[in-house]
Amino acid sequence: MLRSCSRSGARRAGRLAAWGVALAAVALACGTLSVQQERQLGDEFEREARRSFTFLRDRVVRGYVRQIGDAIVLASAPHPFEYSFEVIEDEEINAFAGPGGHIYVHTGTILKARNVSELAGVIAHEVGHVARRHIAENYNRQRTTGIAHQAAVLATSLLAGGNAAGAVNLLGGLAGMAYLNTFTREAEAEADQFAIEVLPKVHYDPNGMVSFFETLKAEGDVNIPGFLRSHPTTDDRIAAVQAAIHAERLPENLRVHDRGRLEIIQRRIRILIGEE
Repeated sequence: MLRSCSRSGARRAGRLAAWGVALAAVALACGTLSVQQERQLGDEFEREARRSFTFLRDRVVRGYVRQIGDAIVLASAPHPFEYSFEVIEDEEINAFAGPGGHIYVHTGTILKARNVSELAGVIAHEVGHVARRHIAENYNRQRTTGIAHQAAVLATSLLAGGNAAGAVNLLGGLAGMAYLNTFTREAEAEADQFAIEVLPKVHYDPNGMVSFFETLKAEGDVNIPGFLRSHPTTDDRIAAVQAAIHAERLPENLRVHDRGRLEIIQRRIRILIGEE
């Protein structure tokens, strides 16, 4: 059963959103976000994420997710970033990409996946956002909004050691979430297309993307919660992904299952988080 974002999750999201606005002040002042700047932001983002979320430390689960992610990155090389893949202990169905190649997958997503092709589709989509520089586009696009001034105010407050909590409350809502929380429909479509093209290269069936979207839609047409963006699961998006897959000449015998490995990982997660 899906549930809405918890209060603690909302507070974490607000904190990260406000942090992102503060970091962006420098990038906004400098113009287009360069690859090097995005790498630096990614390192800061990673440190803040570790303060805000509970990371699953189990090396077997982390290794499983990393193996899928590394294969996707290798098949779509070259990339300007070194990617990392981490698992967050959270029952919400979510996955998100931070700046500079940091990819995060919630345990709820792993547990909801019915087969490895669905999980690989989620991970490939997030890699697509990084590879296509969508996060940098979000930073740069905000130059045309009034958030630049607010970002500078927040950055000054945080760097000066002032009342950070007050600053977070000021921009952790509308301005902060508007800054970090949405990709354009075009960006979502590009990330989907990236996944559709790269998954067959690592022998995963891209139809897993469709079945995962349909699972979410069947449970209430849910927008996956997350602090970088929402994931619309509309009929139009499902239809677009299906059409794009049909347009590809897919090889035969693409993987849907991985001989029970996903099921072992899911069982391990349930034991680790106390569900069994």
